[in-house]
Amino acid sequence: MAQKLKRIAVIVIGWVFLLLGIAGLFLPILQGVLFILIGLMILSTEYVWAHHLLSKLKARFPKLAHAADSAALKANAWMRRISGQQPAD
Repeated sequence: MAQKLKRIAVIVIGWVFLLLGIAGLFLPILQGVLFILIGLMILSTEYVWAHHLLSKLKARFPKLAHAADSAALKANAWMRRISGQQPAD
């Protein structure tokens, strides 16, 4: 049951970031591209289409891909600290 709730939470959070990103493309107060990338990173763990789209973006923009990968590593380390898991070697 907890695994199902976690999956639903990941999907909802991913879609929220994606929708915020789309709104941010039109509103000057939100960073649209940043929220879209965060949403795609989250949704790529659950959806194949998001993973493929993120892969295409990383191939097209390698500098952005490097920044996204380093941010993902930092986020994973942060989440491990919060959850109390041991760091992976």
